[in-house]
Amino acid sequence: MCTIVLSLAPGSEWPLLLAANRDERLDRPWDAPGRHWPDRPSVIGGRDRLAGGSWLALNDAGVVAGVMNRVGSLGPAAGKRSRGELPLMALEHTTATDAMRALATLDAGAWRSFNMVVADRRCAYFISGLGYATPEILRLEPGCHMAATTGPDDLSIPRIGRHLPRFREAARPVPPDWTPWTRILSDRSLPAGSELNIPPRAGFGTCSSSVIGLPAAPDAAPSWHFAAGAPDRVGYAPVDLRSGPAA
Repeated sequence: MCTIVLSLAPGSEWPLLLAANRDERLDRPWDAPGRHWPDRPSVIGGRDRLAGGSWLALNDAGVVAGVMNRVGSLGPAAGKRSRGELPLMALEHTTATDAMRALATLDAGAWRSFNMVVADRRCAYFISGLGYATPEILRLEPGCHMAATTGPDDLSIPRIGRHLPRFREAARPVPPDWTPWTRILSDRSLPAGSELNIPPRAGFGTCSSSVIGLPAAPDAAPSWHFAAGAPDRVGYAPVDLRSGPAA
């Protein structure tokens, strides 16, 4: 996962909106969001077929967790655990705060460096594993945030410097109409290096995109729309949260 956008607005009809474009080697196999883990029946997410983990997942309690690489840490490394384990570990918990507390005790050196976002209807956390000691934790204030390979809202990153103001200026989506955000998530216009939807280069590019909304009412269904490829090419379809993506 290379970019996550999050809008936290406690007290609103949709207190949490989260969007994510996944950038990866295009030949790395994966499965679209589904209930892929028999030992974790309350979790739905995309599954990496190589390591078995997830880049972005949601549980039935309304906790969302996504993981990203930090600068210079693309791909696996000998002796390191898969970062795809981390969202699944977070979703063992029924609140974002409980998930954060559990992740904060981990030995970050067991994984290559990572960034995570863990959120629910009430709060959101940015978690950084720097490859040593325990992860660093930052609670995100209400509002719109964007993260990639460094800290949140880092305007020195070309894609954040270019697109975070656009997300903040855009109308906040009211699911199921995600158009104000999906239009930006699908943008692959130049200059190179600032695209949010990365065109294929040397076998690498944006391979999927998600938009997830958690409604204020705990008994109301979340909204998840998924693009099973570059979003400007394939578009978004609603995910069947009972099993997987709509046909």
